[in-house]
Amino acid sequence: RIEMHNFGVKVCVIEPGYFKTMITNVENLEKNFHASWEKLPADIKASYGESYLRDFVSMLKLLQKGYNTNLSLVTNCMEHALTSLHPRSRYSAGWDAKLLYLPLSYLPSALSDAL
Repeated sequence: RIEMHNFGVKVCVIEPGYFKTMITNVENLEKNFHASWEKLPADIKASYGESYLRDFVSMLKLLQKGYNTNLSLVTNCMEHALTSLHPRSRYSAGWDAKLLYLPLSYLPSALSDAL
């Protein structure tokens, strides 16, 4: 964003939380993760362990319950960034981006890593 300023280009960063889209579809993700896992060499699979993939997919299924379905929150940010005379530098779309990820970004790295 800052690098483009010298070229007269205003860049706005849109940071959405988790939204229900085809990209976040757990069934598709799970299928792709399993396909990638099967292609891994045995030593890498052994390093991570079988529980790694299982636990990761379980976490995705749990997160899916909190996905926002109102995509207009993101498109409204896009519209404002494109049409405003003085657009903001950053936009956070969704309650999780505003109440969790934004405050988390201000914490010391060690604390945010632990959370």
